[in-house]
Amino acid sequence: MLRPEDYLTGEPAWCPGCGNFAIRKALSQALAELSLPPHRVVVCSGIGQAAKMPHYIQSNGFNGLHGRALPAALGIRAANTDLTLIVESGDGDSYGEGGNHFIHNIRRNPNLAHFVHNNQVYGLTKGQASPTSQMGMVTGTQTEGVLAPPLNPLALALVMGAGFVARCFSGEAEHLKETMKAAITFPGYALVDILHPCVSFNKVNTFKWYRDRVFLLDDHDASNWQSALEAARQWGERIPLGIFYRVPRPTFESAVPALQGKPLAGQPFNPASLSRVQEEFL
Repeated sequence: MLRPEDYLTGEPAWCPGCGNFAIRKALSQALAELSLPPHRVVVCSGIGQAAKMPHYIQSNGFNGLHGRALPAALGIRAANTDLTLIVESGDGDSYGEGGNHFIHNIRRNPNLAHFVHNNQVYGLTKGQASPTSQMGMVTGTQTEGVLAPPLNPLALALVMGAGFVARCFSGEAEHLKETMKAAITFPGYALVDILHPCVSFNKVNTFKWYRDRVFLLDDHDASNWQSALEAARQWGERIPLGIFYRVPRPTFESAVPALQGKPLAGQPFNPASLSRVQEEFL
């Protein structure tokens, strides 16, 4: 029987009190409860504090470029459809540098779980505003306050057609773990936006700030797109948590004939078979 400890490795270099610790713990518990062997799991990331997760989870891991976790993950998915694929990334990495990939990944709908550590700031590069920072927030680089309204990733995902859209809080451990399990087992792209504090650089959205506002959705119909969009747009004194929308649709893998049957990574490969393609460029 697998235990959460079987998925933990390394000594995290996050600041004491960072929400990433709780997210790592929830992920290890979710993987153990799903009985997923570490060698059958891939954790893919970009750059950032959240993107250090592959270093601290015992599984296959891949660090991509800043904002490029999703295209790397799609390549992994195409190569081996037998693997359980998880993308761990921050709000800047996923919604800023990786914003275009975020949108088009939803269109393609590959079978992967995307866990976004949303602390509303760039925590690795000394605290400048991220796409989800609140308007007016003062940082070391936005000295007059953030001028643009924040991106709403859940509403964007819903409008783009994502089949699984959820929000969690690192302070709600059991809910976070169960939502992760639901996302990992969902057939298609699953977004989980995880609110958590950055104790070093975000002095506005603290653990208490979140705790005073978040609440679990009650009697919500996750098959109702309009209701999901209304919940996704709710932000302020009350911030809902839960699975907003969960309706499967055809996946990227199901639409590509070459990905049917045995995974590409397990098929025989003969370099000589490329000669015909190479000759086209001679």
